[in-house]
Amino acid sequence: QVQLVESGGGLVQAGGSLRLSCAASERTFGSYTMAWFRQAPGEERDFVAALRWSYGTTYYADSVKGRFTISRDNAGNTLLQMNSLKLEDTALYFCAAEPRDLYWFNVRGRNEYHYWGQGTQVTVSS
Repeated sequence: QVQLVESGGGLVQAGGSLRLSCAASERTFGSYTMAWFRQAPGEERDFVAALRWSYGTTYYADSVKGRFTISRDNAGNTLLQMNSLKLEDTALYFCAAEPRDLYWFNVRGRNEYHYWGQGTQVTVSS
């Protein structure tokens, strides 16, 4: 059982930056796909970005492409660098992990992921 803990959320002005981090209870390596989803009040949980660890392949939602970057650090954490933040980026951000390779046709599906964190709140103000 992999436990995920997100950190790095907070309040930021529009145009600013935040970096989220996801720490796993055990080192995720090999054929793991790590992802970030977000959920605004009254909305569904939407895909943001994913990283396939085995090949380093990344995927992004169109709404964040060019502004957000998903990566991993040497400690095994999954990072989400968020730049040029907009009001509509306000949401609870969740880290997700799946112990297999996901591909372009299923990486965006929230039902594909086995493990989830509790979320970290990101609020963008004007």
